[in-house]
Amino acid sequence: MADEIDFDRIAVFDPQAHAAEVTECDRLAAHPSDPHRLSAGLTRAEMDLEAVKIACHQALSENPDSPRLNYQLARAYGYAGRHEEGDIYRHRALMAGYPQSLFVVGYIMVTGWDGAEPRPCTGGELIRRSAQAGRYAGLVAFPHYYLMGLFADCADYPLIDREEMLDFLARAASSDFYHSILVDQLTHQLRHADGSRFPVIE
Repeated sequence: MADEIDFDRIAVFDPQAHAAEVTECDRLAAHPSDPHRLSAGLTRAEMDLEAVKIACHQALSENPDSPRLNYQLARAYGYAGRHEEGDIYRHRALMAGYPQSLFVVGYIMVTGWDGAEPRPCTGGELIRRSAQAGRYAGLVAFPHYYLMGLFADCADYPLIDREEMLDFLARAASSDFYHSILVDQLTHQLRHADGSRFPVIE
């Protein structure tokens, strides 16, 4: 996927604006952590990628603008290592502001999971937006990647805001023991990070 993403054109996702009928694509390709999935979801190992592609192409022929279905088809192409074929579907879900896609495309860019050179600034902004949309992975990943120093050279992107990141972590608070340890550790590190790394906002 190209580095140049027009952030101003990414929509605010409205789940009420899209059909919510469960399809075979949903049954075969939903991600277990996608907050807008319509079925229980399957792990990568559980997916039949060829069956997913058939089912999701069929579902999209009837509902081509569905961000959820576009994301799920892109997921199958990504797992199959056919990233270029999946880009058009991934991009459609991304530009619709689909929170799962915002996080996943951001993750791909930050890590270079698709085999391309990592693009931490573009990817970081997408993860940040997934956090703003409430995606749990984004809420914890954005502060994590920030603390790792991956956004140190991203001067052209929106300001890194400590308070926003602390708010992300507060929203990620969980009764799950392991999640709570992660959030507590990230919060502690963020509160004690060198203050010179943050902008002065007047």
